[in-house]
Order: sequence, then structure tokens, then C-alpha cells
Amino acid sequence: MPRDTDLQSCIDDCTACHAVCTETIQYCLEKSGKHAERNHIRGMQDCAEMCLTAADFMLRGSDLHPDTCGVCAEACEGCARSCEQFGGDDARMRECAETCRRCAQSCRQMSQMGHKAA
Repeated sequence: MPRDTDLQSCIDDCTACHAVCTETIQYCLEKSGKHAERNHIRGMQDCAEMCLTAADFMLRGSDLHPDTCGVCAEACEGCARSCEQFGGDDARMRECAETCRRCAQSCRQMSQMGHKAA
């Protein structure tokens, strides 16, 4: 059964964000210092896990996907803000922030669309 293009785009954004955050966590741990601060790592972990959860809920057509997408958007926004604190000259952190912002926007849209339909 083909998926709605907005739904598929959100699944793709969540999957990409999960991968980028997971990779960036390793990058930050290797860099150490400010990159490896507990709250920053925890925020990236929250984002990565919520992206995976939101994608899973959408893939299986759960009626709760608008709720998980809403929480995912919040986690992605927080992660983006945290990654942006490292400035524009760190390409890895900039990529993470941009990917998180894109996912947050997609999830926010999916959350609003889902709640209107309910």
C-alpha cells in the first residue's frame, strides 16, 4: 500500500535525523570537552531515539503517530539549538542542527495534520 508523500517524507526525515544524531554523538565523544557535556549528549540521544520511535509509529500506521511526532519535533528543536552553540565553523555540528531543524518542521507538520484528522 503506497504511503502519503507527506508521511513518507516525515519517515525519511526521521530516519536521516536518527542516523546523523547517532553519528554526531560519536563525533562529540571523540572531540571531548564541551562537545561531550552530559546535557548535550543526552539531548542528541533523546532526539535520535524519538526520531526512531516516531518513524516506527508512522511505518506501522499507529493512531498515536501525531503525538510521537509532536514530541519528536520538540526533541529535534532542542538538539538543533544545542548543536548550534558550537558555531558555524564545525561542519558536523552544523549538519546535525540543519538535519534536526528539517525533521522538526516535518514532524510538527505531521503532528498538526494528524490531530486535525482525528
